[in-house]
Amino acid sequence: VWFSILASLFYCYFLASKIPEGKFRLISLFPIFILFTALPLYLSYVFPIGLIALLFSWLGNFKLLLFAFDKGPLSTHSSNSLIHFILIASLPIKIKENEKYPFLKSPDIHQNSSKKHPKLPLNCPTKVLLFAILVSAHDYKQTLHPKIVLLLYSCMVYLLIDIIFGIFNGLVHATSGLELEPPSDEPYLSTSLQDFWGRRWNLMVTYLLRHTIYKPARSIFDKMLGSMWAPLAAVLAAFTVSGLMHELVFYYVTRVSPTWEVTWYFVLHGACVVVEFGVKRVFSGKAQLHWAVSTPLTVGFVVATGMWLFFPPVLRTGAVEKAIEEFKDYVSRGSFSNLPPYSLGQKGMKNIEISLVFLEISLVFLLSCREKDLG
Repeated sequence: VWFSILASLFYCYFLASKIPEGKFRLISLFPIFILFTALPLYLSYVFPIGLIALLFSWLGNFKLLLFAFDKGPLSTHSSNSLIHFILIASLPIKIKENEKYPFLKSPDIHQNSSKKHPKLPLNCPTKVLLFAILVSAHDYKQTLHPKIVLLLYSCMVYLLIDIIFGIFNGLVHATSGLELEPPSDEPYLSTSLQDFWGRRWNLMVTYLLRHTIYKPARSIFDKMLGSMWAPLAAVLAAFTVSGLMHELVFYYVTRVSPTWEVTWYFVLHGACVVVEFGVKRVFSGKAQLHWAVSTPLTVGFVVATGMWLFFPPVLRTGAVEKAIEEFKDYVSRGSFSNLPPYSLGQKGMKNIEISLVFLEISLVFLLSCREKDLG
């Protein structure tokens, strides 16, 4: 798997980059899109499957889509060395804007505007300690209320993603000297869904969705709906694609046909963000909820809807339990050797084409956008 990834990125750097940007470079990258989409199917354990699916089947493919039009962090304008190109393409890192990477500037809507609110920074060692405590508490889940167990999973997901992304950030900064953005910005202090999804949670994913989906969709909807409604439709499009990509990752992990619950989770949140936009327009400059009220409401809504729609697909298949066991085994023994591999199974083999269908949906949508729409 890793040899295939490295060979693919060498191809992109030395060959695809020499092809003129636009549809011809996009066509030259098709084999890489397909390979990155299929990579998780060659793995046997839940934890590595989920990680490779996130890093390459989703984020890697989206970075290469931008690269096809000479946009984004892999753009030839950034003068990346081969090592930097491989690091940026492979890892969930977001480079800070500077003279070398001026195109990475985020619009004001995505800048942290919550400076007046209290800060509760959790450094990496603290997060590791909290995660270890939660993993230990999971051993006693039979004595806990099911809702408490779901809340436990919610905290574990946040901590695990932030720890992994933070470790990647630290390693890349130490080895390459690149100045990187933090993977998230205290999402537990979000004062609205727009604040949570746009400014605080998983900023690398937010950046990629903004440039691969939101901007092209807004350009298209501008002509169809006008400038007032286009941003709202583009937000829904971005959340829908995010839901589909999460559904794809869940398929890799569970190896069962999608139930679409995860997609509906993100569609629901996209609709709620649109409603927030409308409410803020109506009450602009007027009374607003204090952060002490809006933060619990926001975080509570994210967690409650996650318990309803996000977690059930992976809980029903036992994927969460298996991932936790794999994590414990790896920490204690340094390998997954003592665990049975995750079998693809006959049903999974029949459904492999689902992953390619998701890829085709993304490509069809983006190919409908003209090259200038990705600018």
